[in-house]
Amino acid sequence: MRRLGILFTVLFAIACAILTWPGFFHVERIFPFTQIIAFRGPMTMVLAALLLAAVLFTLARPLRRFLLSFAAVAVIAVAANVIVLVSRGTGTNALPEKTEDSIRVMTWNTAGDATQAETIAQTAVAMSADIVTLPETTIETGTAVAVAMRELGHPMWAYHTEYGTNGWAADSTTLLISPDLGDYSVTTSSTDGSSNTSTVPSVVAMPVDGDGPTIVAAHAVAPREDAMTDWAHDLQWLADQCATTDVIMAGDFNATLDHMARLGVDGGDLGQCSDAASDTGNGAVGTWPTSLPALAGAPVDHVMTGSAWRATGSVVLRSLDGSGSDHRPLIVQLEPAG
Repeated sequence: MRRLGILFTVLFAIACAILTWPGFFHVERIFPFTQIIAFRGPMTMVLAALLLAAVLFTLARPLRRFLLSFAAVAVIAVAANVIVLVSRGTGTNALPEKTEDSIRVMTWNTAGDATQAETIAQTAVAMSADIVTLPETTIETGTAVAVAMRELGHPMWAYHTEYGTNGWAADSTTLLISPDLGDYSVTTSSTDGSSNTSTVPSVVAMPVDGDGPTIVAAHAVAPREDAMTDWAHDLQWLADQCATTDVIMAGDFNATLDHMARLGVDGGDLGQCSDAASDTGNGAVGTWPTSLPALAGAPVDHVMTGSAWRATGSVVLRSLDGSGSDHRPLIVQLEPAG
């Protein structure tokens, strides 16, 4: 019995280590670890529950030594995960005042027709968004959003990329850009899919006169068991878009920072880009699904920027959980780093 208890404790310690530091063990993009570590908040709560149960059952004298060892491992695992969550940020609720040079970026996977164009427009205007990335949004809806924003005194240009013509909203990603940022054009490779995310499209927009950031509306395929290879390809492709300093990339990455381990370059989280939410106190706040409390969800929607930009604030909107989409909007304020 004693040997069995030691073996069980050792196996539990190994499992805790792998799930707490998946990047160290190179399992972050391997099924089923990918799916488990996406929910670090609930995982921490499960570990805390196991810790509590172990402490309570120490009253059983024959199992006391084993349970104390088990509890010690659980304490370390809970503490380590709490440190990770707190370091990434468990929530801020306000953005700083905009300056002359500020750019506000809003990303929201709208789940197709589940979210009304008026709701998207009103939210974007209320947030003073200059860039809006809308995965799973058709150009028809995107145009309706742009028109509604114009009528609210906040005009935007609408761009998009689409795969197929079957009417499935996930086959389309829309990008709105304020005319104040200049003229933009969607790259041909992004449009025809010759260089793009694998299954659902992303949009790469370049400034026509070369003056301004490259803007990427990102959408990676979900890491289902049968799509793990495509998902890993998508994350690498998105990392490759962050090869320069002047990049703003936002969207549904279907990945948390844990999944991006070893995809960063020169100190970046993904390519050369840094995650704006984690830099401003919201990196552990779940953006999906809205059916779970924010701190129990997965932070899979991101705004990433090259070193030419620095994030000064962010907010994950929780007040729109009943609007139809299963994702929460993320808004970030950026300033030129120089």
